[in-house]
Amino acid sequence: MKSNIIKYIFIAFAIFIIGFAIYKMNVNENSNEVEAQNEITQTSQKTESTLRIGIPGFDNINPLITKNQDIISLSTILYEPLLGITQDYGIELKLAEEWSKVEDTVYLVKLKDNLKWENGNAITGTDVKFTVETLQKGGSVYSDNVANIKSVEIIEENTIRFDLKEKESFFEYNLIFPILSKEQFEGEDFYKSRLAPISSGMYKVTDATEEQIELGKNENWHLADSISTKMDKIIIQFYNTMGDAYNSLRIGNIDLVSTSKTNVEDYIGTIGFGTQNYKGRELDFISLNCEDTLLQNKEVRQAINYTIDKNNINSSVFSNQYSVSSFPIDYGSYLYTKESKSSYNQEKAREVLENAGWEYRYGYWRKTENYTTQYLNLNLVVDNSNETRVKVAELIEEQLEDIGINVSVYKVSNSSYKNYLKNKNYDMIITGVNNGYSPDLSYFLGEGNIANYENEEITSLLKEVENITDQELLKEKYARIIEIYEEDVPYICLYRNNQKVVYGIRLTGEITPNNYTAYYHFENWYRQ
Repeated sequence: MKSNIIKYIFIAFAIFIIGFAIYKMNVNENSNEVEAQNEITQTSQKTESTLRIGIPGFDNINPLITKNQDIISLSTILYEPLLGITQDYGIELKLAEEWSKVEDTVYLVKLKDNLKWENGNAITGTDVKFTVETLQKGGSVYSDNVANIKSVEIIEENTIRFDLKEKESFFEYNLIFPILSKEQFEGEDFYKSRLAPISSGMYKVTDATEEQIELGKNENWHLADSISTKMDKIIIQFYNTMGDAYNSLRIGNIDLVSTSKTNVEDYIGTIGFGTQNYKGRELDFISLNCEDTLLQNKEVRQAINYTIDKNNINSSVFSNQYSVSSFPIDYGSYLYTKESKSSYNQEKAREVLENAGWEYRYGYWRKTENYTTQYLNLNLVVDNSNETRVKVAELIEEQLEDIGINVSVYKVSNSSYKNYLKNKNYDMIITGVNNGYSPDLSYFLGEGNIANYENEEITSLLKEVENITDQELLKEKYARIIEIYEEDVPYICLYRNNQKVVYGIRLTGEITPNNYTAYYHFENWYRQ
């Protein structure tokens, strides 16, 4: 009996030892797993504080001298303007504390207090006046912004008065040029200078060679105490061609490039990269002569709009690399929030014509009034030197004739084309504009517009919006303008170009570019 008890005790003890050993093994294993996971987490959370940007065709870091769009975009984190452009093309305060339109041709801008250049010197109205007068000498991409300024007067040290030569809708959108230091450029031949301007923005130039420029944080930036930036250093790497920049991005030597090549994946592949597309400002459209015998009828203009297949044009001519357009400011403006899409609907086109008294017989549309029969025969003018627009015109001809609207494409010389536009002696014409940042629609809908379009309510609304600064009220007025435009169809917007920012997937943050800059919310960008 006693031997059995000893036997049982021995077995229990052995089981305890084995169990304890297994427990220790599991604890050690779990501990190792936790340590390994912590190591992975720490590695994944490790961030790099240097950003490398590739820029082809570098010419000058001075934002008033450069013609390089990438430098102009980058300058928004180096050199601040009085006013800036938001992601949705509204106006925001930068160096200015406030601005106001005092009269049709008088604007006042008050600077924020305690603004400093990177060297600690004060930014004053003198610097603003110097910048405007420098731009008025010409030679800058911003020179047109100040062409309508008659005089600049410093009322107080921090208040500037702008007197205009003539009234200009949304003049405030012109005040987006970077302000530079008068003291730095005193005695310099400005447009031949190679000086890197001292900074008023988030970053400053800390070093420069023939191959690259290095930027560091600007401790004297007026928002430095309230906004903490994650990137300590930015390296701007120069390249001779965009192809060189693509190769450098592909092998990981740089983190970001901006490009107009929407098929960039053909050059660098798709693995390891992120992209952000945005609509460009180059808009092509058809102007419909609203004084033409046929086109003065909005139903005919509506039918033409329903007949044109914009998606087919984008696919056939641009390999879907462009964006279909519906309105002159549909490049991302907060005043146009609809989806831009093709209104193609042949059945709707036929319905509109029939309801307006047109009859489709023997392959043609005709209408008899006062013993006179009209046929839908129109001409479409296009510049024969613009091969892309010629292809578009030929497609439109096919599309319209497909439902019985007869179109003759006039492929004319450039000089004749300009005369057609100037004299407005066309039925339809394919043309284009490079949209400004301003939502001004006077070119399209104002007095003397190229479509000979008149609408009393539109005229009244355009006058109203000239003096409105409240964005919500502007939205309300523009909603009505858009509604009338879509009903009257004085123009048919076709397509606009696209732009793209391409970046390595290690770059993290809210990357939301537009035509003004690629560097919104840059303070939150970082590299993993």
